Amino acid sequence: MIDLHCHSYFSDGTFSPEEIVIKAKKRGLRAIALTDHDTIDGLEEFQQAGQKYHIETITGIEFAAQYNRFREQEIHIVGLGFSPTTKPLTEQMQNIVEARQIRNEKMIFALNQLGFDISYEQIKQNAGGNIITRAHFANVLVQKNIVKNTKEAFEKYLSTNKPAYIQRQTLSPALCIKTIQKSGGVAVLAHPTLYHMDYNEIELLSEELKSYGLTAIETQYSSYSSEQSQKITALADKLGLLYSGGSDFHGKNRPNIHIGVGKNNLHIPYSYWEALKKHCI
Repeated sequence: MIDLHCHSYFSDGTFSPEEIVIKAKKRGLRAIALTDHDTIDGLEEFQQAGQKYHIETITGIEFAAQYNRFREQEIHIVGLGFSPTTKPLTEQMQNIVEARQIRNEKMIFALNQLGFDISYEQIKQNAGGNIITRAHFANVLVQKNIVKNTKEAFEKYLSTNKPAYIQRQTLSPALCIKTIQKSGGVAVLAHPTLYHMDYNEIELLSEELKSYGLTAIETQYSSYSSEQSQKITALADKLGLLYSGGSDFHGKNRPNIHIGVGKNNLHIPYSYWEALKKHCI
């Protein structure tokens, strides 16, 4: 078994890259990918831990991309098996860091305008100095007793069209895929059932992404029902896309999702990665 979709505290997970490797080893996994959101900062520690604990560690990232064919929609493209030091990738990482900084400052200003005493340093401290996401804003709102829990933080202030929401600048789907390919990796459409699309729209999305160079689609994922998994697998077969899959492990932020097995509904074989890495440079 393997897991090709996991997050560390370098994005919005709660465990270090090494701790993720240890958990994968204890689970008996043969390979594990670290796919933090829009960052590769944890990959060096991750790969070192793989050597230390004798488990195959796969470079990964989960890009957010804006897709507006049917409606304004954020989709996620996972990259696997790339070289983290290539110029196309490092340049995009810098662009993303700068865009996030601007967005975070605007969100803090919006919260201040609502009368909340929140500073950038407080948000940064909650994030542990790593990538700042809306989850970290939600945590600080809870800490300051502005809301009872993170769910309320999103519902009142941080979700789309709420007073402290600022849309982030993301890469286009085509640029995500091209960046992954130019860095030697393969591009995977992540969890398409989460995009509020019907299966016809998912098929049109997948066809378009394939024209940009998409290699695979997640046919196994923690929130899929057996019917959804079957339908996405059939779609992959129809379009000639390879299979990928992962738990989307986030540690304590999603306590019902376990590494390698998700909600105990996953069994992702090593053959998935064997087929994918043939397309890596």
